[in-house]
Amino acid sequence: MDLAQQTAERRPACLARLAEGTEPFHEPRRDDCPWCGSHRLRVRLRTFDLIQGKPGHFTLARCADCAHTFQNPCLSPAGLEFYRLGTGEQDLGHRDFWRQDLCRGVGAAATAILTRARPSRTRQLAVVRALSRTGEPESWLDVGTGRGRFPGVAREVLPYTAFDGLDSGPGPADGVRRGRIEEAHHGRLTDLAGRLAGRYDVLSMIHYLQSRPDPRAELRAARTALRPGGHLLIEAPDPESRSARLLGKWWASYRQPHHPHLVPLAGLCRELDELGFTVVGVDRRTPHVPSDLTTACALLLNRLLPAPDVPWRPRPPAALLLRLRRTAWWAAVPLLVLARAADALLAPLLVRTGFGNAYRVLARKEPEA
Repeated sequence: MDLAQQTAERRPACLARLAEGTEPFHEPRRDDCPWCGSHRLRVRLRTFDLIQGKPGHFTLARCADCAHTFQNPCLSPAGLEFYRLGTGEQDLGHRDFWRQDLCRGVGAAATAILTRARPSRTRQLAVVRALSRTGEPESWLDVGTGRGRFPGVAREVLPYTAFDGLDSGPGPADGVRRGRIEEAHHGRLTDLAGRLAGRYDVLSMIHYLQSRPDPRAELRAARTALRPGGHLLIEAPDPESRSARLLGKWWASYRQPHHPHLVPLAGLCRELDELGFTVVGVDRRTPHVPSDLTTACALLLNRLLPAPDVPWRPRPPAALLLRLRRTAWWAAVPLLVLARAADALLAPLLVRTGFGNAYRVLARKEPEA
């Protein structure tokens, strides 16, 4: 069955769910910060679903006391089901969404440019080398691993380390078949932590926390899975980045409605300290992914150009509109190439002037007294 037939079959059920509007997709709005309990909240951002174009509006609030940024109101279980990233999160894992959603229907050249904006192999190797200075671990669990691409690269630096992967989709099983990881864990870390207690020397969460409904619970689960003296490696978008303020809703890491929490670096470090970790390394430069301008342009184009056939639209677009969309994406390729070049050329300056878009934290689990 081709994509058009699948879309046509899904359309009646999708439109039936939207008949009552999008209100059932949201929990009640909260008036306190989920991180510190403060009532000093302000609206940081209002936006739409810029990736899939599904109906709905989303608001990010920022706490004036702890700087935590969160979705308010957050998605309900029905909303999580409706707005999930197509087959990307369901079948591949959170990190593998690019090929399934934003790149859908944009043309081969634009897709190639966008996929090159993902975290590079060089940056992944830098992540591993940052931790390997503490010694070669015996066992490593990569949480939110998708198809295990990161462990596959990490094995080149740490060939004697046993890498396992955990994700809610079947991606880790594919990682085992490809030889990237040794054992696949299917599910959520918060559900599996008891079974994995004290098993790992290293646990990595690379661009994972922002997609979880309860980051604190994830950190507690990570502590359970680590051995005393083990290390927790976290990379996450930096909500205090100047790029976030400059680009607004077009900043890729906001990615509404799929990122319910953006934890500031200071808040994360305080939480790790309270959980019995010692922060041994912080980096706001090398985790930067030089893709902000490229992705902002792609999101803007995706918003402006006629949408492809999707089940949440009452009827499929005319063939002429689809041809115009493909033509417009091809015409926009020079713009994307220029944005990609600007991202790469400006990266050394941006990371030194507060425009870096991510941070990395390395923390050691201290033995209980």
